[in-house]
Amino acid sequence: MIKKILLFCLLIILIGVSYFFYFLNTPNSNNSETKKFIVTQGLGSTKISQELKKQGLIKNDILFELYLWFNGTSSRLLPGEYWLQQNLTPEALAKLLSQGTGETKETTLTFIEGWNSQEIAQYLANKNFGSAKDFFAIIQKKADWWDQYQFLASKPRNLDLEGYLFPDTYRVYRDASLESIVQKMLDNFNKKLTPELVTEINKQQKTVHEIITLASIIEKEVSNDNDRKLVADIFYKRLEKGIGLQSDATVNYVTGKSTTRPSAQDLAVDSPYNTYKYKGLPPGPISNPGISAILAAIYPTSNPYFYFLTTPDGKVIYSKAYQEHLQAKAQYYK
Repeated sequence: MIKKILLFCLLIILIGVSYFFYFLNTPNSNNSETKKFIVTQGLGSTKISQELKKQGLIKNDILFELYLWFNGTSSRLLPGEYWLQQNLTPEALAKLLSQGTGETKETTLTFIEGWNSQEIAQYLANKNFGSAKDFFAIIQKKADWWDQYQFLASKPRNLDLEGYLFPDTYRVYRDASLESIVQKMLDNFNKKLTPELVTEINKQQKTVHEIITLASIIEKEVSNDNDRKLVADIFYKRLEKGIGLQSDATVNYVTGKSTTRPSAQDLAVDSPYNTYKYKGLPPGPISNPGISAILAAIYPTSNPYFYFLTTPDGKVIYSKAYQEHLQAKAQYYK
């Protein structure tokens, strides 16, 4: 009797395994037409399997998820927009979703906080979205952008969109135009610069352009949120008292270098962006700042300092007097 039960159980297992492999290797249907299927960021394999069944792309969501688990791909399904043939086998479907190949029409672009427009242009060129020349032709369009976005109202029209291309991670179509990518970045900037922030800027009798210009310098000078707010206050005090900002980052913007200590020749370069040579804010932003630097420019932390420097290991040293600042320079930059 026990032997018969064991044989029966074995038969059931064999039937189940056979059906499982039949399911994996059998086309879902005879229909070769495609359906759009979107996998959003963070969507788990259970939800994806259920949605595939709901849209008629698989017949059994439980077996499909079981295969993903056995195959080790349950956590590697890639987000994106897919155009999937309805006659795919579950095995082929799983491969497409886990490798992100063949049918996906989206890709991810990540723009780093503090990149300037030249770096963005080169990045997009490397990703085959268009040449740097085409990119600059788009961000230098005059009336079009100003008519669409109120936050550009205080920005001089002879400047391009440097500073306003919000650094973030974006999902875009692989054949997206450069103009549509720029528009996504401007739309994101518009969301990040909330009405509350604009109200506060107006309350301080500043302009959005002044805030973004200073934020772009802060972004390049220091990386810590608390330091950024302290440095913002230092810059505001220097502006108020007619002392040059003397930002190395603005000099690097002119020379195209990334040195931590510009040379005497660099410091002497004649440009309105050289804040060693010219007092006040430069004509416009020197980078595209993230929200942390923007908030620092809007909400600085009051402090007694007038000078600061960043050590080679990233520590920020503050000084109240110029002589104290020179001593710090001598100590950390021998």
